[in-house]
Amino acid sequence: MSDATTWRLLPAMAVFEAAGRLSSFTRAGRELGISQESVSYAIRKLEQEIGRPLFERGHRQVALTPTGRELHDHVGMGLGHVRRAFEALRPARERDGLVTLSCSTAFVRYWLLPRLAEFQADLPAIDLRLQTTDRDLDIAAEGVDLGIRYGSGIFGHYESAVFAPEVIYPVASPRLTEKSGEPMPWSLATLATAPLIHLEEPVRPCSDWFDFARDTGMPPIPRSGLKLNDYSLVLQAALEGQGVALGWHHLVDSLIASGFLVRPVAEDWRTVVDYCVVWSGPLGPAARSVRDWLVARGYARSEAKTG
Repeated sequence: MSDATTWRLLPAMAVFEAAGRLSSFTRAGRELGISQESVSYAIRKLEQEIGRPLFERGHRQVALTPTGRELHDHVGMGLGHVRRAFEALRPARERDGLVTLSCSTAFVRYWLLPRLAEFQADLPAIDLRLQTTDRDLDIAAEGVDLGIRYGSGIFGHYESAVFAPEVIYPVASPRLTEKSGEPMPWSLATLATAPLIHLEEPVRPCSDWFDFARDTGMPPIPRSGLKLNDYSLVLQAALEGQGVALGWHHLVDSLIASGFLVRPVAEDWRTVVDYCVVWSGPLGPAARSVRDWLVARGYARSEAKTG
């Protein structure tokens, strides 16, 4: 590929990076401020140039092909180098206090936003930039200070601190539990007959209803029910009374405390996995402050009694 062709395709590569990172042409367009059609056009240009498909197109999502993953690794690394160079050349006074946190949309919506006023009161000098993504970015390559990651505490070349243990229990709208006519708390047998909302996580490994049933001794459950591939949509469906969802304690505790959701059964499940704050290399004072603030609030709240 000639230098002229490379320069001509740079805008399409930026679109490709966003689409691959978000596993969605729609979300990539929203992030970049362009239409879904423009995203599709840019991806087609790259595919025509390379001569191979970069994405497998599904009904509601897209996934990188092996060729797409290889290209995405290189493009992401290259854009990360450009971003870090740009940040390094900015005047120091413009960078002071700026911290970028990579996390899921559900984390921002259901954990961070309800605590944003507290964050601003505790750390008023810090400008927090949120980078939401459905994929676990290489935060070193992307020039991101901190990330929230799901795992066993082993994150390759990253350092980590536990943010919250994974504690899972069923949640539902009070309207749904009242409509059932069953006294609370339900038995696991009653729960097995209720409409269940399933999360079909497209990228990250994730516990599901069948894992919960196996661990708690819940009777066999059908594979039918509402299936969604975004946890924010799962919780929205539960809030609207569409069924019972699995709730991750650190994300739903505020919804339960406010009465928007209830726990129909007493059982919960503490897995062997944690959610962690991760970072790469030495942190500046501002990033260290954000990391310590997250760890203190996340772990302390989630270790509290959940039953």
